[in-house]
Amino acid sequence: MKLTFLGAAREVTGSCTQLEAAGHRLLIDCGMEQGRDVYENADLPYAPGTYEALLLTHAHIDHSGQIPYLYKNGYRGPIYSTDATMDLCGIMLRDS
Repeated sequence: MKLTFLGAAREVTGSCTQLEAAGHRLLIDCGMEQGRDVYENADLPYAPGTYEALLLTHAHIDHSGQIPYLYKNGYRGPIYSTDATMDLCGIMLRDS
């Protein structure tokens, strides 16, 4: 198993972690960096369409704000989250 921290590694915003295990690749959160531009959002090391799934821990924009970017660039896999998180994202992501 390999974890790669693509966001929020040096600060608390922009959470995005890549998990690779047993030939599978998925993302845990895909957040937008917020606040002063100290650290920019890191590019994904693979094309968005190659990820098998996205596990969304909660709806905050710093954990979900890059989902429209993923979709625009080819991601069509499942997004796993609670129903409440999905409901909130349906509202919040219109502004991201």
